[in-house]
Amino acid sequence: MQMEILQRIRTKIDFLAVVGLGYVGLPIAVAFAGKVKTLGFDINQEKINVYKQGMDPTNEIGDEKIKNTTLEFTTDATRLKEAKVIIVAVPTPVNGDKTPNLAPVINASKIIGQNLSKGSIIIFESTVYPGVTEDVCVPILEKESGMVYGIDFKVGYSPERINPGDKVHKLENIRKIVSGMDEETVENVAAIYELIIHAGVYKASSIKVAEAAKLAENAQRDINIAFMNELAMAFDRMGINTKDVIDAMNTKWNALGFSPGLVGGHCIGVDPYYFIYQAEMLGYHSQIIAAGRKVNDNMVVFTADNVIKKMIEANKNIKQSTIYVMGITFKEDCPDMRNSKAAAVVKHFATYGIEVKVVDPVADETEFKKEFNMELVDLKDVRDADCLVFLVAHQQFRELRLADLESMFKPQREQTKHVFVDIKNIFDPKDIEKKNYSYWSL
Repeated sequence: MQMEILQRIRTKIDFLAVVGLGYVGLPIAVAFAGKVKTLGFDINQEKINVYKQGMDPTNEIGDEKIKNTTLEFTTDATRLKEAKVIIVAVPTPVNGDKTPNLAPVINASKIIGQNLSKGSIIIFESTVYPGVTEDVCVPILEKESGMVYGIDFKVGYSPERINPGDKVHKLENIRKIVSGMDEETVENVAAIYELIIHAGVYKASSIKVAEAAKLAENAQRDINIAFMNELAMAFDRMGINTKDVIDAMNTKWNALGFSPGLVGGHCIGVDPYYFIYQAEMLGYHSQIIAAGRKVNDNMVVFTADNVIKKMIEANKNIKQSTIYVMGITFKEDCPDMRNSKAAAVVKHFATYGIEVKVVDPVADETEFKKEFNMELVDLKDVRDADCLVFLVAHQQFRELRLADLESMFKPQREQTKHVFVDIKNIFDPKDIEKKNYSYWSL
């Protein structure tokens, strides 16, 4: 029966549906729409309206592809009954206490269960701790549909690996991990994704292994960055430039090439907490992963406090100074502000009563105003600055010349220095220091 469903999808008799049209779901849905009849479902009517107007606020696909896609956008959950393959790509954030927030995936499971057609395959992509798909989502699907797991419907899991803002490592170029409740489901899930994934698939031995693999790959990256951040904090006290050390270290063939920085977003800054939570539920208290999270979370305070320190050393009256924070999203060339540590730095300044101006050419202006109750400053309008703080390495910032930076500062007086902070080492520190600016970087 399952192979028959696959054939009906391929011949465009039945729909494939994607539930959740954010940074992950939208690219997947558009990619499948180029191959099969595809429904894109989201509960957010405003978001669907924007997509229907041919606009892509995520910048992952681009307006042109959205305008020309055959993807059918809908908020009508009953239309999921027309789909025989349903891919779930809703977010899985953490609560304020860093415990997993499974509400989005639970709600998605309820909606799908209430609109499930017999014989369907449901594939979860949302990042979860091992066991959530089978122990949390499947019972909900059974309860809401009145169907029996493994007989009336099948379930697979394929962790998302999209890297927002990355124009090189795209969806189709990243190898896809696939898994399923049984061997037949694994083969079908693999065949489904092979329609759009040029890099091929890797068949994991079980759903739990696939769930764990996603957590492990992001926790590994988190730990490596935490190590570099710890080095940066130590080298700062030693008066050593961290980038100089990294450049020297990277001349060895087995250096990993990581750099210090602010670790936010909805993957690396979140996924390790899912591992930590599940491990603790089973009696194991994470040491390395938890320590890495602690180091990376502390970089917000370390960064903000060093900016303040540099301004005091430069004889600046901080509360009367004009400070521009350059970049507010969680990573370069991506408009997503979710769990942005750059945003957290701005909020930390506010705890000292320090008001800053924010420049970000790619951030969503509406979302920014909603969160900070102020307007973004256009890059061309930056002037009379006492301090520039580059937190995110957007391409527009990388293209700035030294003369552009000079024009952003107010005329310099002898008794004070302007402060230039470059967290991501976008600019050559030698060029900056030649201008007699007070320079600091991780």
